[in-house]
Amino acid sequence: MITATPRPAPQPHASQSHVLLPSTPSVRTARQDDAAALAELSRPFARSGALRERPASLYAAHAADFLVTQVPGGPVDGCVGLRVHAGALGEGRGPVGVLYNFCVAGHRQGHGVGAGLLRAALAVARAQSLGALFTATTGGGGLFLRHGFVPTTARLAPPAWAASLDPRRDARILRRTL
Repeated sequence: MITATPRPAPQPHASQSHVLLPSTPSVRTARQDDAAALAELSRPFARSGALRERPASLYAAHAADFLVTQVPGGPVDGCVGLRVHAGALGEGRGPVGVLYNFCVAGHRQGHGVGAGLLRAALAVARAQSLGALFTATTGGGGLFLRHGFVPTTARLAPPAWAASLDPRRDARILRRTL
């Protein structure tokens, strides 16, 4: 009887590493035809109370707000919306952005997908010359805090967005100056 002990597969040489590595996710602007995927991705987070339930039609209508990540040929694995709000008149404040509906599929969490989405959202916000970004989270907000966000109050946030927050969700409001 011959027995064999399983061994790890040999590591490829540097010149061959591209052959065996899984595809890396890319970030792009969502399209209207991503609406069903965005609704499906967000559904578990809405059920847990971390996000508001939104119909696919709303995702389709606001697809241009969203950045999504996916591996080529794979499903949408993460998304974040970025809505621009005009600055308060008379206060000399320019436009600001609000990040919303930020979620990453469970099997992709802890693999840098959320950080990649957040970096892309920050780049888009800078390209649009936004003065600050706001977000609300029912979680600890660790990812945001690691990327320069700080706790703030609804008073400093865009009024329409602040008024839309559900006080029963006890969300923590965070802000990052750009």
